[in-house]
Amino acid sequence: MIQKSLDELNAALPDIRAAPEEGPIEAIVVRPDHGARLMPERVRLSRAGGTEGDHWAHGCWLSTEDGAPHPDVQICIMPARVIRAIAGPRENWAAAGDNLFIDMDLTPENVPPGTRLSMGSAVLEITAEPHNGCQAFIDRYGRDACLFVNTGPGRLMRLRGIYGRVVQDGEVRLGDRVRKIAG
Repeated sequence: MIQKSLDELNAALPDIRAAPEEGPIEAIVVRPDHGARLMPERVRLSRAGGTEGDHWAHGCWLSTEDGAPHPDVQICIMPARVIRAIAGPRENWAAAGDNLFIDMDLTPENVPPGTRLSMGSAVLEITAEPHNGCQAFIDRYGRDACLFVNTGPGRLMRLRGIYGRVVQDGEVRLGDRVRKIAG
């Protein structure tokens, strides 16, 4: 995979800032096991299982007091314009480890924690849990990509993405428009 310099990534900021307030799902990723990735055209989202077939339901890095996977990190969402700037073609996006890539402004001003997003027949609620680039992100896309999303404007704009929890089970498909709805 090509690793872009911080200057190359910063040059993408005007396009990233121009993301719409609401927009389509551009990619869906299911992680059946650590390191494994599938990119289906549609998937079911549920309160019990998160993204159907995803390893989140079998345990993740954050758990509740009883050891269950924490619902605040159930669905990982990343702005499509950011991953496109970092990784290029869609076939390189899945390595980021996010479940949904949406062409949408995911800044705290547009989708603060508590915002509900309708997509397909599912509804997600954005959580306050921070989503940060980690060593695996550096290994896949380079140190500059991690600095781009974790520092300065990238951190303020939440370019690494956000987390959501399912509040209404349903199915989502590529191209479904994501809309903000009243809670």
